Amino acid sequence: MEKSKILYAEDDQTIAFLIQDSLESHYDIDYHANGKSAMNAFDTGSYDICLLDIMMPEIDGFELAKHIRTHNSEIPIIFISAKALKEDRIKGLKIGADDYLVKPFSIEELILKIEIFLKRTKKTNITPAKYKVGKYNFDPKNYTLQEENNIITLTQRESELLLYFITNKNSVLKRQDILKAVWGDDDYFMGRSLDVFISRLRKVFADEENITIENLHGIGFRFSES
Repeated sequence: MEKSKILYAEDDQTIAFLIQDSLESHYDIDYHANGKSAMNAFDTGSYDICLLDIMMPEIDGFELAKHIRTHNSEIPIIFISAKALKEDRIKGLKIGADDYLVKPFSIEELILKIEIFLKRTKKTNITPAKYKVGKYNFDPKNYTLQEENNIITLTQRESELLLYFITNKNSVLKRQDILKAVWGDDDYFMGRSLDVFISRLRKVFADEENITIENLHGIGFRFSES
């Protein structure tokens, strides 16, 4: 069976060697030591997932992720960085990353997260249904909201979250249940990520009076469409 292909950008040669050595039996790794080289590779190649360091020469991981998201809203992006500040994690998630691992981390955790995102990508790619949400037609397979000629392209995570809301419409949804269903786990930083993506969806539906994403303090959320 053909291995999933990973775009891996990391300027620390020692860390890069260790991660490549650990992952290459599972995946096809395309390694680059700086952001510019990784960007060129992304523009000319085809990948299933991206692992990006942040502090790199020529082009840093944040700028690389922005470039990737501009050209591909679907591919999973995982930041792996020594930058542990909350602000850096939130910035990465706002750019469109799906997860953020702080060095040092276990290879087992990295492989688990890679597998979760790869499985979700394949699962989303075979989702046939389309949904009417307010004035939009929502296509989970292609991560789009469309109203006539106006098309809004969502990230994979935004699309998964919206699909979860739609299939549980008008129900009280606990935070931990949303996180486990969409993120596969429930921790503080994933919770912060959830808040970021809900904020994005609220902006998308800001002019839709009949659609609300209600914050239920201490419980979770309720997606309603009247």
